[in-house]
Amino acid sequence: MDLATKNQIHFSERRCRVTQGPASPDPGRDDDPARRPGEPGGTPDEVDQELPPPIEDWLTDDEWLDWLSTVAPGDEDPENDPGQAARSARPARGAKAARAPKESRASEAARVPKGTLRVPKGKRRGPGQPGSARRLPGESPGPVGAFASGQVMDTAPGGPVVFGHAEHAAGDDARFAGATDDELTGLICGLDRAEAAACALKHAAVAELIHRSPDDGCELEGPAQMPATWHEFTVAELGDALAETRQAAEGMLTLARELEVKLPGTRAAFRSGMLRQSKVEIIARGTVNLTPEEARAVEALVLGRAGRLTPGGLRSAVARAVIEVAPEKARTRREEAARNARVQRWLEDSGNAALMGRELPPADVLAADQRIHWWATELRKAGLEGDMDQLRALAYMDIMLSRDSRPVTQPGPPAGTGATEGTGGGQDSPGRQTPEDPHDGLRDDGPRDGGPGDGGRGDGGPGDGGSGSPDPDPTRTPPAPGVLPAGYIGCINLTVPLATLAGLAERPGELSALGPVDPALARDLAAAAALNPRTTYCVTVTDEQGHAIGHGCARPEPKNHTRDARAPEPRPPRGHSPPAGHDPPAGHDPPGGPGAGTRPGFTFTASGADGPPGGYGAWRLSTGIPGRPGLLIELDPIALDTCDHRFEARGHDPGVKLRHLAQIRHATCTGPTCRRPSRQCDFEHNIPYEAGGRTCLCNTGPKCRHEHRLKQDPRWKVEQITPGTFRWTAPSGRQYTTEPTRYPI
Repeated sequence: MDLATKNQIHFSERRCRVTQGPASPDPGRDDDPARRPGEPGGTPDEVDQELPPPIEDWLTDDEWLDWLSTVAPGDEDPENDPGQAARSARPARGAKAARAPKESRASEAARVPKGTLRVPKGKRRGPGQPGSARRLPGESPGPVGAFASGQVMDTAPGGPVVFGHAEHAAGDDARFAGATDDELTGLICGLDRAEAAACALKHAAVAELIHRSPDDGCELEGPAQMPATWHEFTVAELGDALAETRQAAEGMLTLARELEVKLPGTRAAFRSGMLRQSKVEIIARGTVNLTPEEARAVEALVLGRAGRLTPGGLRSAVARAVIEVAPEKARTRREEAARNARVQRWLEDSGNAALMGRELPPADVLAADQRIHWWATELRKAGLEGDMDQLRALAYMDIMLSRDSRPVTQPGPPAGTGATEGTGGGQDSPGRQTPEDPHDGLRDDGPRDGGPGDGGRGDGGPGDGGSGSPDPDPTRTPPAPGVLPAGYIGCINLTVPLATLAGLAERPGELSALGPVDPALARDLAAAAALNPRTTYCVTVTDEQGHAIGHGCARPEPKNHTRDARAPEPRPPRGHSPPAGHDPPAGHDPPGGPGAGTRPGFTFTASGADGPPGGYGAWRLSTGIPGRPGLLIELDPIALDTCDHRFEARGHDPGVKLRHLAQIRHATCTGPTCRRPSRQCDFEHNIPYEAGGRTCLCNTGPKCRHEHRLKQDPRWKVEQITPGTFRWTAPSGRQYTTEPTRYPI
């Protein structure tokens, strides 16, 4: 594979990555909560000791059914909360009720019946999950207080109790009169769980339909007692009943069976409302080729955080877990699916049309995407109107149709002025592209929007996958297929654990803008990148949780440096202790010990020099390609819990290293659910520089323009409670915490 321009490989203690930018854009919110005492994500007693959870344990299914059996239809008192229905004695209505002493909501919560489940002690919740906000003691001032932060309905699973209480709170006009913003948000989350629980029950009924309709000759098998396939016409029976297509009915049957046979944990989370159907489908699709045992192993890796991940983050987490559990099956699935490569077209609802390629080689997709982005940039330079999404669409059609949509160039200047012949015109004409610094991936000259209409590189607006890197050929016009060179254009990001690269493990890699890739593909891409002399390298060290705790950029060894083929073993770096609590998983030596390597001959060894104080030593990286110089790397520490301000800038703007380390620590925007790559984000001061805030790792982080503007809204509050942890407080008072990116280890 021809790698036409600069790439950059990042290694860590257990990884290397090919990237020009600082990190893969995909980790996003695929982050486990921190679990050390005092860190966000620890137990509530460790984080907010004054605000313990109201009750510690969940009820069992039997206890839940016992309570439901005590409530006969029509027995519910509409004057009372559904969750408070099963008391030994109800207060009288009317005048008697007026004379009855009023009990505080706190005392009522202490006597909630068995029908309401509680948030388990020590479990951190994420956006959209019960208990996502800070727990508040005592009463809630609104009439829908049971849905307030940390209260009974805010922590209950989905089901009839939550739905009934929400319906009662809505009132006849469905305006939720008197509800505070916090209570209304809790009610929305509760209804989301109730909707998921109802959908889960529907799929349980579909599973029973499969149980009763086995295909001819199929026996009931396994613990779930389900047939291998259902009867041919069961699809028609279900589709006719629901007025659905055969394809939709087939999908419902498949999901119901997968939940019963392979994914009991996902089924339980679905039934409790912790996972809505869209997320359940992501897990089921990801594990479709696995055995029940393998599927449950994948469940164990992702289910604990699935509820708080965005769909994109969950998709990446599932793909990564599948590769870890069954790497050969992941590779086989990719190769078999490639035989089904196709181009699809269809009519949009608007009357326009769509064109899409499916099951294409990942490297080719990245190369094509960067080519589209380059030509879109040329169209913008030529004065065409439209945001970057529109220009990329136009560039896509230009390349497909060998068309040049730029305005016709004006007649050239008189002879002797230095103009050159050809469609491209002079050096500054739209037809020419000035090559940029090959080390552009480490240079950033100021905040960039990343939103619609921004002219900076890497913009592209919503859904932009372009890297914004310039085309290496400054004379290319128009973008005809015969003129376009093969291979990568600009840069790619590839994260590969070093053990995978060395052939010592089969752990997944990560490809920028796409997601996890199987080990075989990761090794192929890394080997191809190493053949390009313009590839640059960085090394990232992670702790046992996957947080980046050290980082260094490679520089070539001095030209006069010679290395004896029989040189003695280099001594390890001396005199440097990693920051407390952040020891790398395997000490200084990479997997397999010093010198472990693979094609084209990667080795990573101690250089014998002392590294930065408090860092992780100095190292030598070699690709093993004849004629290529060795690379020296000094690993600086990255501030996570405490900061010594060693990289603090004196003014408002950060230095190159400070910006780069901030982008490594957070590979995506620090917004709770945002996944925009940090290179397309603003470098933002949490405490404004004008208000005395430091330009330092302890007061800065990447925020996309949307999240940056949201933070500046006076109704919102963002705290950088540790150098690597941000806490967002919404106008309702609900709080959401984001932590540093977790890289695969």
